[in-house]
Amino acid sequence: MLPADTRILKDAEAVAVEACRLISEAAQESIRQRHVFRLVLAGGRTPRHAYELLAQTEQDWIAWEIFWGDERCLPADHPERNSRMANDAWLTRVAIPQEQIYPIPAELGATKAALVYAETICDKCPFDLVILGMGEDGHTASLFPGYSIEDGLTLAVHDAPKPPAERVSLNIQTVRACRNQLVLVSGSGKKSALLAWYNGEGGPIAQVVLGKAMLLVDRACFN
Repeated sequence: MLPADTRILKDAEAVAVEACRLISEAAQESIRQRHVFRLVLAGGRTPRHAYELLAQTEQDWIAWEIFWGDERCLPADHPERNSRMANDAWLTRVAIPQEQIYPIPAELGATKAALVYAETICDKCPFDLVILGMGEDGHTASLFPGYSIEDGLTLAVHDAPKPPAERVSLNIQTVRACRNQLVLVSGSGKKSALLAWYNGEGGPIAQVVLGKAMLLVDRACFN
């Protein structure tokens, strides 16, 4: 089943606008309660636009800490890296201290990078907000259908069904242990995966997303 807090919005633009608002609210609440906001980023077009909108807002950036849900094992400056996308979209335009931005060092290879990132985040969990997307096959982060359940905070992926095959992902228990989740889904290509999730037949997305998560979906997913 989909989360109780599922909001159907006009289009991908509306999803990004609402995501920006919800991220801002979560940041303010976390900083008020704990003096820090630990945010996990997702890749994809809709999250990118939400990040671009965030860059135009006034925030207590010095209290933000940034992490990633997954990364492709490509050179650090490769244009298809999730960290590169986030840097281009907003991180280079706001005043988050560089030492509070924690990209996954996926250029080291999946196995080593997963171990290094687990050490990086071990005293940062639970995260305040994890942003998730969904692929047309129901995958989220780099947790693809048929992924192996393993212990640990992170997961080294060696056989992803879409290139590059080597990736690093937060493990399912790490994502589920967060304080909240924001799931962004847009585009007609996601219709089948969303319907499967609604019917209780979803792939990894159904296993990862909490019942208390916020799900933003555009109408194209239902057309």
